Amino acid sequence: MRYRRFGRLGWQVSEIGYGMWGIAGGEGGWTGADDETGMEALRESVELGCNFFDTAWIYGRGHSEEMLGRLLAEQPDRRLYTATKIPPRDRAWPSRRDSGLADVFPADHIIEYAHRSLECLGVSSIDLLQFHVWEDSWADDERWQQPIAQLKSEGLISGVGISINRWEPWNVLKTLDTGLIDAVQVIYNIFDQAPEDDLIGACAERDIAVIARVPFDEGSLTGTLTKDTTWPEGDWRASYFVPENLEASVERADRLKPVVPAGMDLPELALRFILDNPAVSTVIPGMRSLRHVRANCGVSDGVPLDDDVRAELRRHRWDRTPTAWSQ
Repeated sequence: MRYRRFGRLGWQVSEIGYGMWGIAGGEGGWTGADDETGMEALRESVELGCNFFDTAWIYGRGHSEEMLGRLLAEQPDRRLYTATKIPPRDRAWPSRRDSGLADVFPADHIIEYAHRSLECLGVSSIDLLQFHVWEDSWADDERWQQPIAQLKSEGLISGVGISINRWEPWNVLKTLDTGLIDAVQVIYNIFDQAPEDDLIGACAERDIAVIARVPFDEGSLTGTLTKDTTWPEGDWRASYFVPENLEASVERADRLKPVVPAGMDLPELALRFILDNPAVSTVIPGMRSLRHVRANCGVSDGVPLDDDVRAELRRHRWDRTPTAWSQ
């Protein structure tokens, strides 16, 4: 495993991190998860050098955090970095332009969920506490700044991050100027190249870490979906891949397949595209099995993309705007 500097926090984190949404199951998540398989996958990732784990209280209502807490307790001699997220109080993903800070992240809510996450994780301090939605209009509002400063002064958190709403990489730029944000988490993949326009450069200038999430575009960039793919009732993907999205995603993935170099598959190409950008601190694929862990961690070998392949991938950029199904 190769490691990268995590912005001004200076941590050396694995360039392949662990996205823990799909591992916990529960309402509003991904079906098919079980704790035994999930813990096996987490343990294997550590053995392969992964040291950055991204979770959230809402993933299983604390269950994902508890699983990570079990892993941390089993690995007392390893430095594993914990990143989690405060859920919006109104439980609305994403936030919207008219979302008020008092309804989404009031001070007492920020403090309450920081303590909930500390308890679930079984740690005395969280490495990175992130806001799970964001509106840039809140940038200068002291009502979120003060509780964050309090948590830092008490040693309960080390860094502060923002998980940016889907397809809105611009919706944090003003907040970066406050100097209070240590990391941003953004959807960045072969299709979603828009973060390169302004966000990634702004982060590089300010020495803010970039966490690339959704590297496989919720599954379309694995190349395994078809227009007939379905999911069990209650699986989040069933609400995301409505017919108009599923059909378009499959068609675009099919157009990508001829670009995949010999000896490589589409998921590997998807990860290599992201790692090819030195401004990315870590990419956090969801990994729900030993097979996923071994395949994804194996991409961390420092081999760059061929120039011709890189240029071809630029042609597959897909700019999208949020809709009713793109929560």
